Amino acid sequence: MSYQPPYTITPAIVSLIVEIIGRYTLLAEQRLTPHLRRASRIRTIQASLAIENNTLSVEQVTAVIEGKHVLGHPREIQEVRNAFAAYEAMAGWDISAEKDLLAAHDLLMRGLVDETGCYRSGGVGIFRGEQLVHMAPPANRVPKLMTDLLKWLKNTQEHPLVASCIFHYEFEFIHPFADGNGRMGRLWQTLILRHWRPLLAYLPVETVVHARQEAYYRVLAIADKQADSTPFILFMLSALRDALGEAVATGQPTDQATDQATDQVTDQVGALIRVIGNGELKSNELMQALGLSHRATFRNNYLNPALENNWIERTQPDAPRSPTQRYRLSGKAQRWLLNHVGK
Repeated sequence: MSYQPPYTITPAIVSLIVEIIGRYTLLAEQRLTPHLRRASRIRTIQASLAIENNTLSVEQVTAVIEGKHVLGHPREIQEVRNAFAAYEAMAGWDISAEKDLLAAHDLLMRGLVDETGCYRSGGVGIFRGEQLVHMAPPANRVPKLMTDLLKWLKNTQEHPLVASCIFHYEFEFIHPFADGNGRMGRLWQTLILRHWRPLLAYLPVETVVHARQEAYYRVLAIADKQADSTPFILFMLSALRDALGEAVATGQPTDQATDQATDQVTDQVGALIRVIGNGELKSNELMQALGLSHRATFRNNYLNPALENNWIERTQPDAPRSPTQRYRLSGKAQRWLLNHVGK
């Protein structure tokens, strides 16, 4: 009997599919220049890696891809190079071919882990801090589970929008690789969507997922507990809808509109703004809330850009090195936050 993932097509899912198709139609009518496609891909790569705690900014990712010297951790730079190579190669991959899935993992994780291009040989658990939130199936079951999942993907009659979300969830549940499962799941969902509508290869939905990272992990846990991917389908379809809405709203026909939309707040500064909220926090408190341990990275990518562009302000401006120094949002940051609540 063929494997059938557990899920339910609800009215809310149907409604989201209709919205997505409508927004995609609007986007397809606009002129997506090669420059904009490249900019969207860079944002996709930066956000997908940021979910995995890569601290490089959009500007730094752009510089790495352009072959420029970048001051950053060598591993993070390698992650960017690998991800760009993988996204550029996706056009030649079959969504249901195991050899292509393994080749993608090899390309994405080369030089970062020992086991690349092959399924994991040991057990693996997913932790949030010190708490185990998911224990993946034993390694000896992975090949069969992946064969069943890829066969389902090849033969399913579900709409590609739904199928891509189901595959993403099932892939994360199996956790077939020793490392890189999160970025592989997002990459393969993009590949599935690309096979349906090629323009979706350049939709930076990862930026929406990154902005809702806590909700992303929370809904994965809910789906695990229910043994049903329906909650995750709803989450990812909502992210796709909103990413399309942002792409349409920025007025994609011109490069200037996109530049204005993406250059106002970097993802790092945006994360900092959200962490501060209505409070006043010390630098070490900010680093802890952002999950950062490298002080230079925090200052170069988060704190200093936010201060220089007046997104945050010191509570003791006349004593910048005070041990009791705290940071709060400026007026324009508060307005920005109000406009981006839930996004």
